[in-house]
Amino acid sequence: MRLPRIRRANHTENPAAADAAADAADDDAADANTAANTAANAAAANTTAPPGPRRRRRIDIPRAGRHGWRRWLPSWKLVSGLLLLSAGALAGLFVAIYLSVEFPDEHDSARRQATVYYWADGSRMVSVGDMNRQDVTLAQVPMSLRNAVIAAENADFYSDSGVSATGIARAAMNIVKGEETQGGSTITQQYVKNTYLSQDQTVSRKVKELFLSLKVSNRKPKSEILQGYLNTSWFGRDSYGVQAASYAYYGVPAKDLNPGQGALLATLLKGADSYDPALGPANRERAEDRWSWILDRQVETGLMSAEERAKYTSFPEPKPPVKPTSQAGQIGYLIDIANKYIKSRTGITDKDLAGGGYRVHTTFEKDKVRALAKAVEKVRAERLDPKKREADRHVQVGAASVRPKDGAIVAVYGGSDAIEHFSNNADTSGVPAGSAFKPFVYAAALEHLNARGQQAAGRGKPGQAVPTATEPMPFMDLTQPLVDSDNTPFVQTGKTIGLKTVRKLAVASGLREESMAKLEPTFSIGTSTPSAVRLASAYTTFLNSGRATEPYSVTRMVRDGAAVDGFEKPGARRAMQSKVAAVVGEALQQVGWSALEPPKDRKIHYPVMAGGTGPNDRMKSAWFIGTTKELSTSVTMFRTKPDVPHLLPMNGVGGADSERGSVFPPLIWSEYQRTAVPPPPAADGAAPQGLGTVS
Repeated sequence: MRLPRIRRANHTENPAAADAAADAADDDAADANTAANTAANAAAANTTAPPGPRRRRRIDIPRAGRHGWRRWLPSWKLVSGLLLLSAGALAGLFVAIYLSVEFPDEHDSARRQATVYYWADGSRMVSVGDMNRQDVTLAQVPMSLRNAVIAAENADFYSDSGVSATGIARAAMNIVKGEETQGGSTITQQYVKNTYLSQDQTVSRKVKELFLSLKVSNRKPKSEILQGYLNTSWFGRDSYGVQAASYAYYGVPAKDLNPGQGALLATLLKGADSYDPALGPANRERAEDRWSWILDRQVETGLMSAEERAKYTSFPEPKPPVKPTSQAGQIGYLIDIANKYIKSRTGITDKDLAGGGYRVHTTFEKDKVRALAKAVEKVRAERLDPKKREADRHVQVGAASVRPKDGAIVAVYGGSDAIEHFSNNADTSGVPAGSAFKPFVYAAALEHLNARGQQAAGRGKPGQAVPTATEPMPFMDLTQPLVDSDNTPFVQTGKTIGLKTVRKLAVASGLREESMAKLEPTFSIGTSTPSAVRLASAYTTFLNSGRATEPYSVTRMVRDGAAVDGFEKPGARRAMQSKVAAVVGEALQQVGWSALEPPKDRKIHYPVMAGGTGPNDRMKSAWFIGTTKELSTSVTMFRTKPDVPHLLPMNGVGGADSERGSVFPPLIWSEYQRTAVPPPPAADGAAPQGLGTVS
């Protein structure tokens, strides 16, 4: 701002000089004013201007210049840096582990321990330990079999690095979650596991498998890896390696297998327990489906032409399994039952058991197993004549003996010889129960009556039967029809109370759900096909006041000095009311005695329950179940041929007076009972007590 000019009095004598001096003063004032304004502006500006340059933070969190939640978002530079640092650390760790992992010694089959089975008294039953393995060169394995294995197991085998990172990660996650770990491994990984590592399903073992597989892939040619894999893999039937498997399934060396047969062996690598077609209808269906898929897969991957594939449309039926000589007689059947129980209670597989090192303590009693076998063979020898009668040929017998107080399986008869007859008649479903099933219908009807009676009366205590007068249902009196083996009342009863009700009680008593037949009117007269073991066990429910116990065959299992978990004794469960069990038991007392031939030198003085098929059944089988306080024993007889899918008729078995074979199971039971459980002393003339039904 320009200051106003002020004319001052001037005493100078020169007016012009005075004017010049005044102008100069005005200019000085203006300059001073400008300087003052500038200083003022600078001072004002200094109140809001940022300070000089500051030091940058290495990690800008919370971030400057951001507001709210954005202050906590890292920058892309920070994220990238951390990722690179982590990747570098992982790469370094990977290299360090890779260099530190050393090749362990290959498994030495000579040092392999046997799996030993013991009788109930602790004595040794059998030692299973000889490894069935015969190594061959890759040249001795047909190209078609090699291609089938590669197509099924690892299609990019020849080009991969030896590992499947995704498979390893998935397996590790499954281990953590306690789920199955199978699947996702390359052929190299499986070879490493078979050759160098244990079968333990742990994360550490999987990690070691990963690094060893990388090393093997770097050091060995693919041909050597494939050869080792084929020689060490488990194919079931106690066979390790493709050569042993070829003999086990087709009776020829591997070099003679055709592409169809080779595809079946490749199928078994998925798990012989589930894909051996001889082990049941479900196995056969799975095997056929995968066999066909493997052939198609070879075409898909370019390993087989469509023309060659078209030649193999019929399933290459393998020969029946055989047992080693050490498992002759009943031993093979006992091992079969024990192994099934082991697998049902643990994660142990047939392959694990074949690997050896286990000590298996069973419930089987040596004297009773021998007594049961002798009883069967005695009755067969005395009553059947296959050379004379056509009907006496192809007769099979199955039997099982269970201890009622706890469900222990003490003896079985699975067939004439486990080496010659592989199928276990004592533990195989497929034989209709006939009249032996009717006591469960009777019990279900009483349970149904009690429930309705309590509902109608508005009273009743658990386990207390309500008198039939509360709600009259005349068809409920099934005692005489049970004695007479009259089918009609049982069919009517099942229809009235509902077949689902009958099935529910039968399963609760111990019969397997999968052995139950279709819910048709004949269901109530025994179209279901429970095993001898299951029927013997289920009948103990009537003796044990309505409480059922799961049958068991192994008491203890040890490996490397440590007990294997899962073998606690099964506990009893309520299957029916105690009054219902007593009523059915009383009815069974009136049944069965006419079918039993008392020993000539003594009477039978112990209580018995028995069940069997009757004369009105469509005779394809004959049953007898006798239950005492000491033992519950079921015996079945039927006819079957390996090449015939259905049971043969029993008409004429043992001659015209044998009632189509119905007399034989009671005779076997009686012969066994008199030697296995000698009766207690009784006063002369004492009437025998008993529970039973006749065949």
